Amino acid sequence: MFSSKAAAALTTRVSARGFHASARAEARKFFVGGNWKCNGTVSQAKELVSMINQSTLSGNTEVVICPSQVHLQSVQSSIRGDVAVGAQDCWTTGGGAYTGETSADMLTDMGVSWTLVGHSERRGKGESDAEVAAKAKYALDKGLKVIACCGEPLESREAGTTNDFVFPQIKAYADVFSKEDWANVVIAYEPIWAIGTGLTATPEQAQDTHAAIRQYLGTIAGADVAENTRILYGGSANAKTAPGLSSKEDIDGFLVGGASLKPEFADIINCQDGTPSMKPVNIGINGFGRIGRLVMRAAQNDPMVNIVAVNDPFIPVNYMEYMMEFDSTHGKYPGTVGVHDDKTIMLDGKPITVFGEMDPANIKWGDADVDYVIESTGVFTKMEAAAKHMAGGAKKVVISAP
Repeated sequence: MFSSKAAAALTTRVSARGFHASARAEARKFFVGGNWKCNGTVSQAKELVSMINQSTLSGNTEVVICPSQVHLQSVQSSIRGDVAVGAQDCWTTGGGAYTGETSADMLTDMGVSWTLVGHSERRGKGESDAEVAAKAKYALDKGLKVIACCGEPLESREAGTTNDFVFPQIKAYADVFSKEDWANVVIAYEPIWAIGTGLTATPEQAQDTHAAIRQYLGTIAGADVAENTRILYGGSANAKTAPGLSSKEDIDGFLVGGASLKPEFADIINCQDGTPSMKPVNIGINGFGRIGRLVMRAAQNDPMVNIVAVNDPFIPVNYMEYMMEFDSTHGKYPGTVGVHDDKTIMLDGKPITVFGEMDPANIKWGDADVDYVIESTGVFTKMEAAAKHMAGGAKKVVISAP
């Protein structure tokens, strides 16, 4: 995007204006937005909310999630209090004969506090800079905060005209925003060429563009606006790339797409200060009786629990399949059950390792990456007997009374 000489000159100019890392630490709180895009059934949206609600999230990061409009109200009513909810778009004015649109008035009435505008996938449908800016301004006037997107395609990057493409998008926002509006705006820079293409912006490339955006913002909106406005990176960040990107002085957070639908979203949120994110727990079940099957059913609706193994010396895999699908105690299983081989049962497409050991000490839980064992046989209920599971690699054992 820039030659090394131009980048060096740009860094010097930006530093001279006081746009540096210490300013971010003092005035620009780290920000991570999750854009769910057009994804999620009702049950999947509930699972994503559950995943976030159970995760450990850094208090030093502001978090906003943007589900599909049809899930906004359910997500808003069930998400934890330290995570805000935003829409993925809103209209340029209030209610009226605008089929398919969502007004800022509707969103604020629902308790939604943020909205995206100008996402590359919306601009790709023909939205002009002026229309996007009008949406943003109306949203701000109605009390919403705005994630204002901008970004360039691959052709502009390869031609060295990134600034020529991005700056007019930012100028359109600045032309309609008041000085006060900027306090409720974050900019999300999306290198369109790095979204779902396999191409990746290096931290240095992303920093160069963020620094250029911040300097340009200073010339059109004022040095204080440039210094205080957060600029997010929206180029397919994930748990692996987030730490390196976030170390750059002008990258104030991320607008996350696909990774916001996965447990690694918490890792991205926590990438600045090392807060440990809660990972899904891998569960092994000893005993495929009614309690073991009930645990297996319950876990299928919780994204933070993975059933990875089951042990029962008396029930072969084929009969496990039948018992799970046509459960005489809990009823017919609503998902899919199958057999992969004589050591693997499939539940809703997920493989579960099957052991057939009599002695808990001989079950190779560690080979299946089991964290917790649910002891559900009713046989090994004493501490000494249940502790034998640890010999096979289990970290902890939960004893279920028969």
